[in-house]
Amino acid sequence: MKTITYKLISGILAITVLCGCNRQNRTAGGGKQVVVGVSLLNLSSEFIVMLNEAMEAKAGELGVKLVVNDAQRSAERQIQQVEGFIAQQVDVIILNPCEVDASSPAVDKALAAGIPIINLNSATQSTPTAFVGSHDEESARIAMEYIAKRLNGQGNVVMMQGFMGQAAQLKRDQGAREILAKNPGINLLACQSAEWDRAKAMSLMENWIQSHGTKINAVFAQNDEMGMGALLALERGKLKDKVILISIDAIADALQAVKSGRLDATVFQDAKGQGATAVEVAAKIARKEPYERETFIPFQLVTKENAGNPR
Repeated sequence: MKTITYKLISGILAITVLCGCNRQNRTAGGGKQVVVGVSLLNLSSEFIVMLNEAMEAKAGELGVKLVVNDAQRSAERQIQQVEGFIAQQVDVIILNPCEVDASSPAVDKALAAGIPIINLNSATQSTPTAFVGSHDEESARIAMEYIAKRLNGQGNVVMMQGFMGQAAQLKRDQGAREILAKNPGINLLACQSAEWDRAKAMSLMENWIQSHGTKINAVFAQNDEMGMGALLALERGKLKDKVILISIDAIADALQAVKSGRLDATVFQDAKGQGATAVEVAAKIARKEPYERETFIPFQLVTKENAGNPR
């Protein structure tokens, strides 16, 4: 009798544990849990951290499991991470590309293995299954138009480039030059990469101040990390009151600087919208549901007037 009772209890416990495991591996819709491999450009960047947080939040809502890797700005590492996801047989891959050309093999390898891949925030030469991001040319047009208006179409501007060869750098350069071509009275005094990095941007701005001094009327930094570095250099050089400064992303530091009047403006890029949408698209692809092959989320100019509530 004791043996029968023990076996019965053991059986019930085993069934309970099995059911619990099955519940953990199932989504709210009752199907198998979707597993998504994610390779991010660089988790030391505040904007990329914001993307990741948005993805994690949406994954929790949808019952999706994310396996997140930091590529640390290395396209080679990114390719290796995608190869790892292929070996793990994830359902979908989300790629935040390091470079247009050098990250393309990651897309090719995923597609060759039959795994759908979504490019998030940045493009590659190879065409992925889907793309979620924004038109980077638009952000630069907004920024350079703001400068042109503030300078009344006359003056000298310097431009800080992002990591050379990345889609955002290429397209923001293109968008800025489109506006410069329409404003011949504005001269591009200097243009150089600070690789999206705050410390490198501060050093670059200090060099430009030494070289050009009060000839600089405006600075366009292709992201806020560089914009904040340029701001520190301008403040230390006692030049900020004489120089217009705008950057892109609307990270927390930049928004606070705009609110306080230290930074003239930033261009809001919706990290939450991009990250959440990428996970939604991944879940739809995995579950064989209809999905958008391209999703573009618009940018917005942020000045002191609307810094408290960017869209």
